[in-house]
Amino acid sequence: MRVLMTGGGTSGHVNPAIAIAESIKLNYPGSEIAFVGTPRGIENKTVPAAGYKLYHVDVRGIRRSLSPANFRAAYLAMTSPYRAKKIIREFAPDIVIGTGGYVSWPVCKAAAMMGVPSMLHESNAYPGVAVRMLSGSVDKILLNFEKSAEHLKCPSEKLVTVGNPLRSGFSPTDDIQKAKRAVGADGYEKMILSYGGSLGAQYVNEAVLYMMREYTKKHPEVLHILAVGSIEFADATKMFKAYGLDDAPNIRLVEYIYDMPAQMAAADLLICRAGAMTISEVAMMHKPAIFIPSPNVTENHQYKNARVLEEAGAAVIIEEKDLDGGRRLTETAVRLLNDDAARREMGEKAGAFAVKDANKRILEEIEKLLRDKNDR
Repeated sequence: MRVLMTGGGTSGHVNPAIAIAESIKLNYPGSEIAFVGTPRGIENKTVPAAGYKLYHVDVRGIRRSLSPANFRAAYLAMTSPYRAKKIIREFAPDIVIGTGGYVSWPVCKAAAMMGVPSMLHESNAYPGVAVRMLSGSVDKILLNFEKSAEHLKCPSEKLVTVGNPLRSGFSPTDDIQKAKRAVGADGYEKMILSYGGSLGAQYVNEAVLYMMREYTKKHPEVLHILAVGSIEFADATKMFKAYGLDDAPNIRLVEYIYDMPAQMAAADLLICRAGAMTISEVAMMHKPAIFIPSPNVTENHQYKNARVLEEAGAAVIIEEKDLDGGRRLTETAVRLLNDDAARREMGEKAGAFAVKDANKRILEEIEKLLRDKNDR
């Protein structure tokens, strides 16, 4: 099977694509899989690291404010499908699969124009721009949330709810001490893992750094890791040093977490955004989490994602406007760290939201689409 994957910009688009690719390789070991991304996204680090070839198509999002950059973005939106066609001719895929982000638009559009079987996967409750634009062109759209169908203008038979694909390693552990040893955290009583997304989140970083200064540095028995993201790395590092955290052995600041399943398995508490992939990973790992939803997303979908878990007692939400510089986050995190029973109950309730056979369902839909196309 020859598969061309596309999806980029952030880990929320790239990781599902890599997860689908892994599932295909596991079940069809001889498959040839390549990716198409933008020259600037996180895929330029994660896709080669996963062992896949990466093509590039330059395409950019339209800014909400009036900007000269929008003229360039509009030009690329019109011309990028022609570049994508060249890639498709060169790679000759049996199927093209997009997982969102602006780069999915030209690649999946080109595939549809060329008669190549095409499929999208949408992780969020409210579909992104590229998925909405492509809903009338691609052959099949796989959904994580059933209610996403309400926002897509296409025949219902084109839509299938399958859950979110997850990369290998995301599964609950019964031995957290073994998990801690695997990541070098076995000398600590508790471990906190904080992250705001692959690009970073300024207010999350600032709140967590406040917590590190006011709490973690004073508690050497607690290991606290913060992934600040590529865009925020320089500013966060300056604040990290200004707070005197660089000499604390139990505090670690990194740009990105590449071994997320292992790190999550070892963590006693997560502090993170509430994108659809993050929610799925938290649920699959049965972990207690404090969600800080991004307010800068379409239809406030991160808050809606997190609210589902909070209502079930599976998570706690702190909105950015309520962080109070990090005081509210610190108070909440310390309360949970000191209550093992509460964390355990939250983790168990989070696990109820996991779709354990999502990868299998997605593979079955790929096989079905290819059979249907070949029968025509």
